[in-house]
Amino acid sequence: MSLLASLKSTFFLAAIACIVSTSAHPDDISGLYALVNRRMPGHSNAFTFNLSTTASLDLDTFTIRDASDGEGDTQIYIECTTISACARGLYTYVTEFGGVDIWWTGSRLHQLPHKLPTIKDPVTRSAIVPYRYFFNTVTFDYTAAFYTFDDWSLLLDWLALRGVNLPLAWVGYEYILVEVFREAGLTDAEIADFLSGPAFQAWNRFGNIQGSWCGDLPTQWINDQFALQKQIISRMVELGMTPVLPSFTGFVPRALHSLYPNASIVNGSQWIGFPSTYTNDSFLEPFDPLFAILQKSLIDKQIIAYGSVSHIYTLDQYNENDPYSGDPAYLQNVSSATFASLRAADPEAIWLMQGWLFFSDETFWTTERVQAYLGGIPGNDSMIILDLYSEAQPQWERLSSYYGKQWVWCELHDFGGNMGFEGNFVNVTAEPLRALTSPGSSMVGMGLTPEGMEGNEIIYDVLLDQAWSPTAINRTSYVSSWVSRRYHVSGLPSSAVNAWEILGATVYSNQDPSSQATVKSILELAPALSGLVNQTGFPTVVFYDTNTTVVPALQMLIQAGYESNSLLNIPEFKYDLVDVTRQLLANRFITFYETLVATYTSNASSSATVAAASKPLLQLLHDLDELLLTDDYSLLANWISAARSLAYGNASYAAFLEYNARNQITLWGPTGEINDYASKQWGGLVGGYYVPRWETFIDYLVGTKENGTAYNATAVANTMIVIGEQWDAQTWGQTESWGTVGNSWSVVQALATKYT
Repeated sequence: MSLLASLKSTFFLAAIACIVSTSAHPDDISGLYALVNRRMPGHSNAFTFNLSTTASLDLDTFTIRDASDGEGDTQIYIECTTISACARGLYTYVTEFGGVDIWWTGSRLHQLPHKLPTIKDPVTRSAIVPYRYFFNTVTFDYTAAFYTFDDWSLLLDWLALRGVNLPLAWVGYEYILVEVFREAGLTDAEIADFLSGPAFQAWNRFGNIQGSWCGDLPTQWINDQFALQKQIISRMVELGMTPVLPSFTGFVPRALHSLYPNASIVNGSQWIGFPSTYTNDSFLEPFDPLFAILQKSLIDKQIIAYGSVSHIYTLDQYNENDPYSGDPAYLQNVSSATFASLRAADPEAIWLMQGWLFFSDETFWTTERVQAYLGGIPGNDSMIILDLYSEAQPQWERLSSYYGKQWVWCELHDFGGNMGFEGNFVNVTAEPLRALTSPGSSMVGMGLTPEGMEGNEIIYDVLLDQAWSPTAINRTSYVSSWVSRRYHVSGLPSSAVNAWEILGATVYSNQDPSSQATVKSILELAPALSGLVNQTGFPTVVFYDTNTTVVPALQMLIQAGYESNSLLNIPEFKYDLVDVTRQLLANRFITFYETLVATYTSNASSSATVAAASKPLLQLLHDLDELLLTDDYSLLANWISAARSLAYGNASYAAFLEYNARNQITLWGPTGEINDYASKQWGGLVGGYYVPRWETFIDYLVGTKENGTAYNATAVANTMIVIGEQWDAQTWGQTESWGTVGNSWSVVQALATKYT
């Protein structure tokens, strides 16, 4: 029996039926024509979509074929079983026949040839899973915290065309939550004491933190985000996606204790060293009658606001939180009552949860406890679990395919929006297929769950493409076609393809089990004498040889630029040139740092030798900042400007938003509780923040040599926190540039010569 045939089971048909039932307007294809008009206005009449209503329930399927307008011009006919399948059919045509694509850096679909290429033989394809999921709950802060609808429009088109049909819709949650809390009797002041800042809302929703160390969440933010959520959900639905909606999780303001003294409210656990003022969230236990009342209030209000667009709800209660009790009966009681509250509010409700807790706190979540917790939800089609880190720390095997509950194979890959090169091509193509066909598998989807979206785009593209291929995608052919679309020029030099083949065979074929995630550069970390190099988990270890990977890849890209001047006008080529050069400098920094440390710790060293050893390191940082400032997509100014622009000229509100933006990518907390977790290599951030930190560190090292004093790690760490606090308190000055500075092509060539 073929893979596709084996998937046409009762279990899969139930999942597909669920998707159809949760779509608001499953027969309305107007969103597809709107997508064509947005991205390919010159071909607005060239595509015909036909949703086949007579097709039997099956995995999403499309067929694309040639048609004619009667005047000799090629038209493309796309027949499909769902709107999502139609969107994927359109994507198949524009990429495989039209040679163009849509990227995080922008859409190039308008470059589709004026005379459309013919298909000749019809192409029919089916998804291999019912669900194609997208979003980590924290992506909404690490990447999309300050998105406008224009930003969302590009991303949602990117999702739809790649066949995503189950995205998380988590924007604007606070508006309805505030209404629920007001209805329960809480005052606005009591509610404000609970809500967190715009760049940290995911963790407030998780029950990890409460309150805001940068001032109360403004009403304008709450209202604007709610309006944005309405736009997002409307666009998701018209593109054939089923939004995963918020629900009431149980985390409540402290004041609810006093308002309902008999309610069963317990304190959550402290999170990552945050002071009790900002953590130990209050948790209303789901078996208390008040829980179901608040759940129904929230879901009813969502239906009024958005319509009946979905029955799938995200709900995470123990994300890096310890349950009040580890007794299996207690855990089952919690989940059973939680699910009952969902079904009381929506009789068709399905509970979607991230499975991160089963990995991050594996010691607590034994198989007995997991089985008890999941066992509180009746039936296997009532829940969807995201196996959040499948490519590195899969839990589905340890937990026997989640004891029959539906689950999704997910690629996490990126922590905090880290930017280093890394990927495991074989893993994200072959492993989902193995999981799907394993005995007793209840896998129903494939998805992307990165914490942030900062480069490495190829390793995300391939997973969503694998969701439409019953056999593992071949890396060599995939890389070649991917590059030809990314650099859409006539006569693409082979050196451009060869550069990516080197990267594909090395940095994107990582077999090192200790570094299965984006690699953070140590230049972004608070300077110290030890503890920076070769970290695993959230890795800083460089698992490849820079001289045989990044160096030749950069040289080939430069060669391609010489061979085809047209490449220099392509935003993605310019971005990749800068990005590969950035990675080269980030890796070279390690050598300079190790030289500095070795010099300082040598008994023969002096203040002069330490100062001399520091010069290459500091120069590299200045060079890196100069490089990044040349690229439109590598600027701190983008992040700050996006935040400030949402204030619409209100100076105090703009400063509040800017503080949130600055604090997240630096201290991440009032006093560096998660310092540098969400750090970035951005022009302006390297020069304005990392350089002063390293200069201060080096001055300290030189000073200890001059004064004969011992190195004090605590003093150094405290100094770095002070620098962070000072930087976070700044606002963007009138003399600072919002745009690029310099020429990428010339800077890349100079730095390639210098550092290779």
